[in-house]
Amino acid sequence: MVRNTVDQLSGSYDQRSPRYLAAVGLLLRGATAASRNGDRETAWRSPGEPRPSRPADAIAVAPATFNTVNKWAAGISDNLALGILCEAPAMGVPVAVLPYLNSAQAAHPAYRRSLDLLREMGVLIGSYEPHRPKAGGGADRYRWEEVLELLDPRLSARS
Repeated sequence: MVRNTVDQLSGSYDQRSPRYLAAVGLLLRGATAASRNGDRETAWRSPGEPRPSRPADAIAVAPATFNTVNKWAAGISDNLALGILCEAPAMGVPVAVLPYLNSAQAAHPAYRRSLDLLREMGVLIGSYEPHRPKAGGGADRYRWEEVLELLDPRLSARS
């Protein structure tokens, strides 16, 4: 699945287009909960409902906002995505994150502590260089494929 997604990301689309970036974000978010046999966890389960037959092979979190990184590291599980992220490392699911934020947010002490906590949990952290605040973002420098490249060795070791 990861290799297939990388192939899709390298298509002839304008990778700086906001529409393209939004589509890739949806693709990656959708791929995070997919397992090899096609099961998806897309909504909260009721107590007693079975989980999908197996956990995801890996989870790619991209783009990860300042808010997502900090809530995840703090263990705040107030939506399905964060709930899955909070559980995944303890369940042995490889997780990689590629943050997307500005330099003012990255300078906040809570953000640095959050990255340290995620690393302690075994989460792989991408190398996105934060963009200047109010400067239109750094979408042209955002390497979506990096999050998948981080996961590739973990997935290869599992096969």
